[in-house]
Amino acid sequence: MAHPPTGRSRSLRGALLGALLLPLSLTAPAEASATPVGTHGQLQVCGLKLCDEGGNTVQLRGMSSHGLQWYDHCLTDGSLDALATDWKADVLRVSMYIQEGGYETDPRGFTDRVHELVEEATERGLYVIVDWHMLTPGDPMYNLDRALAFFSEMAQVHADKDNVLYEIANEPSYVDWGTIKGYAEQVIPVIRDRDPEAVVLVGTRGWSSLGLSQGGDHTEITADPVDADNIMYTFHFYAATHGNYHREGFRAAARELPLFVTEFGTQEATGDGPDDFASAQAYLDLMEEEQISWVNWNFSDDFRSGAVFEPGTCHAGGPWTGEDVLKPAGEWVRDRIREAGTA
Repeated sequence: MAHPPTGRSRSLRGALLGALLLPLSLTAPAEASATPVGTHGQLQVCGLKLCDEGGNTVQLRGMSSHGLQWYDHCLTDGSLDALATDWKADVLRVSMYIQEGGYETDPRGFTDRVHELVEEATERGLYVIVDWHMLTPGDPMYNLDRALAFFSEMAQVHADKDNVLYEIANEPSYVDWGTIKGYAEQVIPVIRDRDPEAVVLVGTRGWSSLGLSQGGDHTEITADPVDADNIMYTFHFYAATHGNYHREGFRAAARELPLFVTEFGTQEATGDGPDDFASAQAYLDLMEEEQISWVNWNFSDDFRSGAVFEPGTCHAGGPWTGEDVLKPAGEWVRDRIREAGTA
């Protein structure tokens, strides 16, 4: 699961941007038809799979930002250009923490920054996941009113876009499935009223482990699914912590639920420690077999092993391309994204 850095903070500008945003990059966008969004258009859930607007199965691969309150400076024109063209990613997950110095401290400033990053991803033809990164407390109902306000504005402003997915609860924990389901069934209608076609991603129990990390499994969801269409359930794993037990539980769930891995790492659940590339590759092989989309944690220069860039890269302004400034986990995941090209 995503843990905050220690002893570091970064304030965000709080200027009101609203729906009208200035151009954010002088870099010419890639040829539209060659981008992931240009190729696949509006995504939809068809059965257990993520599909493009023509009904063809799609597997997206990409990166998550770290918390915007700490590592906003890692999301620049140059780094996002590199993610789209050098890494050949399909999707950017914008990770906006709610507590831990995040959204609750400056709702307007963080909302405006997410608007900016949605526009940045759109300019580059990337899909973008708007991640409501609730972590502590683990009860999503604690932030229900904030979530309703935030997603109401997000969906209103970006309803005309084909590339936005909404992740409405990052990692619920220490609550039962019924609580998570009840939260989802209040937030999803707010999005649907404004953006009827967008895919919504629903967090699962036990830090989005499908309940596996807290004594359950996916059958609690299949027995009482969220009452909404065009949704997927999220699964998170950290390969050095979540071995065969979690992987086989994930495999079983993939046969019954539409799944999207919105966060994973090759390390321990802290996002740090030694990499277990063999375990991570076993997960990637399973996701390839089941055509499950995935996003890696994280596109920053945090000191932990799960951040792809060496410390200091972001403050230095790069370089962003190639492997020279990447940690081992960064080299590994960049190679896995590049192997597939666009979705």
